[in-house]
Amino acid sequence: MELHIHERGAGPRLALLIHGGMADHRTWHAVERRLVDRGYRVIAPDLRGHGLSPRGDYGPELLADDLVANLPQGADLAIGHSLGGLALSLAAARLRPRRAVYSDPGFRPGDIPPGAVAAMRAMVENADRRSVRRAGPRWSEADIDAELAGFALFDPAFLAATEESFAGDHLPAGPVVPSLVQLADPSFTITPATAGLLRQRGFEITTVPGTAHCIHRDDFEGFMASLEGWV
Repeated sequence: MELHIHERGAGPRLALLIHGGMADHRTWHAVERRLVDRGYRVIAPDLRGHGLSPRGDYGPELLADDLVANLPQGADLAIGHSLGGLALSLAAARLRPRRAVYSDPGFRPGDIPPGAVAAMRAMVENADRRSVRRAGPRWSEADIDAELAGFALFDPAFLAATEESFAGDHLPAGPVVPSLVQLADPSFTITPATAGLLRQRGFEITTVPGTAHCIHRDDFEGFMASLEGWV
């Protein structure tokens, strides 16, 4: 599937930014700006069913195949949040970025609290500026704008597919490139036991204190500080 691709910057280094579920490339606006200032060219796709990308069948392998078909190999950096972290992990061996960062990644749907999908569906259906502000009290006005824009373009059928085709254990056997798993405090998607297993398998683990699932919006400076040595 041909994805909608957002690109910014003209620096000598290349970063790929993969958004999470119900969002689109605009969720990365602040991260994108900081990376461009640090000499990166940024490429950020809209996953299928999100943003301006087409709708279709849904499943983690399809998301990964789309990334491989639409993004360049050998980027200096790739960051995937939540669902985007899962898709990136399944594509990493083919995309071969020099470094990969998985921000509160959705490797194991079974680790996500019961009822989360129903709550996400209700969030999208009833979203307004006030409800998004309640969910993200520390977010900037631009973050709220981006969230509402992503909700407006999101395909609700994706959530039904999430409950069906995304079930199972997609925990990576090990990093195929140097890889950081960045966790919220507490993580929405990774239990302490799973974090320990990832560490045993060779992933570096870091936690950004006091953050919820969208670390890059809850504490942007904390998000960037935790990536020192990776960006």
